[in-house]
Amino acid sequence: MVIAIVAVLAILARPADKPAEPADRPAAGGSGGGQTMNPFAGLARRAPNDPLALGKPDAPVVILEYADFQCPFCGRHARETEPKLVQEYVDKGLVRIEWRDLPYLGAESNDAAAAGRAAAAQGKFWEFHNAVYAKERRVNSGSLNEDALRDIARSVGLDVARFDTDRASAATRAAVLRDQQEATSMGITGTPAFIVGDTPVVGAQPYEAFKQTIDRQLGAQ
Repeated sequence: MVIAIVAVLAILARPADKPAEPADRPAAGGSGGGQTMNPFAGLARRAPNDPLALGKPDAPVVILEYADFQCPFCGRHARETEPKLVQEYVDKGLVRIEWRDLPYLGAESNDAAAAGRAAAAQGKFWEFHNAVYAKERRVNSGSLNEDALRDIARSVGLDVARFDTDRASAATRAAVLRDQQEATSMGITGTPAFIVGDTPVVGAQPYEAFKQTIDRQLGAQ
């Protein structure tokens, strides 16, 4: 894990909208053979039926996505890049995407993260995710305030009374905090940030950047 933290810290020094270079990967074992290991493998949860994940639990490559519902770059990724990743890799069983909450932009970010968890409790996290990111929103402008979140919940067919109860629960807030602490432990302080298998990728990079990283790892297996 120390190696993972150092690698991420080196990458995350870059601005969020700049390309990131792949992190160096340590050799496995130490007896030669040119094999490498994934220093981030322990972070992938691979839980069956995880409502905050897309793709098969045993997919060869897992993408960890650290994001904030108010982050404009996260929205760009959700609208422009993620659908292509789902079509070309997730739907074919090659990639799994696991969401991680990193609400760092203010109160509306924290409330939206809790709301996303409440949507997940009803099996509609990704519908909620897509509805939030469907348009650009000004940070802490009220576009994700209490009324807005409830409107989004209604629009994706949630039981709003249950939604309100779940997002206010201590368990929900604890789950969001766990993701935040995971990110912080690696020096991740901004969004979007991704760990694509064994490689940190920072910012709303184009589809081709993800494709290159994924294809390299699939080819090495």
